Amino acid sequence: MAYQRGNALWHGDIAAGSGEVWSQSGAVRAVYAAGALVEGRKGTNPEELLATAHASCFTIFLARLLSLAGTPAQRIQTESKAVVDTSGDVPKVVGIQLSTEAEVAGLTPEEFRQYAETAKENCPISQLLKDSLGLQLVAARLQQQHNSGN
Repeated sequence: MAYQRGNALWHGDIAAGSGEVWSQSGAVRAVYAAGALVEGRKGTNPEELLATAHASCFTIFLARLLSLAGTPAQRIQTESKAVVDTSGDVPKVVGIQLSTEAEVAGLTPEEFRQYAETAKENCPISQLLKDSLGLQLVAARLQQQHNSGN
């Protein structure tokens, strides 16, 4: 078993309070506030952090799959959108939408889409979420490789 730690500190009431989140490694440190989701207050929020974690997990897993297949990516960029229903008394994450774009030599767009689907189903964060949320790969675009030099 391996453990990765995240930490949160909160000060004040829910309306005016704020807090700070940080990762075990110290690489992530951010202010967060309850109103950052619906009121536009400065700072991040748990839903945004979930989307960020999922984007990074998916991207690393996709890079691994491509490397193992002998077609490493030059670049991969992924956006993860946590779909939040704010219509009720309590905001609820109801889905995740992934869009990814990459530069990979030697693959067709269809092959790339299959690797992206596999990453969507199997990265650790997807495995955690897929039974309770709708996970969608809404876009998997393969960009043309740019030749450097010659």
